[in-house]
Amino acid sequence: MTLDDLDRRIVAALVADARSTYAELGAQVGLSAPAVKRRVDRLRASGAITGFSARIDPAALGWTTEAYVELFCRGRTSPGDIAAAVAKHPEVVEACTVTGEADALLQIRAADVRHFERVVERIGAEPFVVRTRSVIVLSRLVHRPDTLPDPAS
Repeated sequence: MTLDDLDRRIVAALVADARSTYAELGAQVGLSAPAVKRRVDRLRASGAITGFSARIDPAALGWTTEAYVELFCRGRTSPGDIAAAVAKHPEVVEACTVTGEADALLQIRAADVRHFERVVERIGAEPFVVRTRSVIVLSRLVHRPDTLPDPAS
């Protein structure tokens, strides 16, 4: 689906505050509330908008340690095998295959460094994992989880 300028403005407004009413969104983008609702419904139906959620500070829930772990896998381990193995660990909040030496990159949240160490040990015990390389986040400098740059710029 291709988004026009109004769709992009609606999406940007929803990213800023997904609790906005259709009337509030309409006032921001210059449409009536019913017109905004139709567009949001279409964006949801097309998969451009995948859902609405609350953003939570992990530290408020006791998850104060964040790290990235590179996985180096044996032979021709498939992305599906990696996904199935790391999905068993609730501390893994994201996992992706990557270019370079590593086969996959995991983002992990843990209560503390000891908890993180136990998670890495469990993941490292998977039969296809040859080794891991970890970095612990000290401070987040830029964080834009729900924004995408405008492809026209």
